[in-house]
Amino acid sequence: QVQLVESGGESVQSGRSLRLSCVASGAISSFSHYHAIWYRQPPGKEREFVASLFSGGTTNYSDSVKGRFTISRDNVRNIVYLRMDDLKPEDTARYYCNLYSGRDNYWGQGTQVTVSS
Repeated sequence: QVQLVESGGESVQSGRSLRLSCVASGAISSFSHYHAIWYRQPPGKEREFVASLFSGGTTNYSDSVKGRFTISRDNVRNIVYLRMDDLKPEDTARYYCNLYSGRDNYWGQGTQVTVSS
C-alpha cells in the first residue's frame, strides 16, 4: 500500500507564493522511477494538468502556469514539490499529486489553494 499526502495549500493574496509538497510513504520502492504529475481541480470544473516531472528529468507545464510554477522532487525523501509564484485568483483549486510507473498509479487526497485578489 502506497500513500500520497499533499500539503502546503492555504489561502493567500494574489502575487504571493506557495510551495506544495507531496510525500510518498508505504510500500513504495524506487521512488525515482516514478513519473510525478500535479493536477488541479478548480471549483465547478474538471481536473486539469498543471505540471509533470518524468523519472528521466523532463518537465512539462500547462500554458497557464508556465514561468510561474516549478515542479521538483527529492528522491531521497520521496517528496514531490510544486513551487507556485505570482499566484493569481484563477489558480484557486484543489491540487492533487499523482505518481505512476507501469501499472502502479497513485493519487493523494489533494490540498486546497485559494487565491484572493
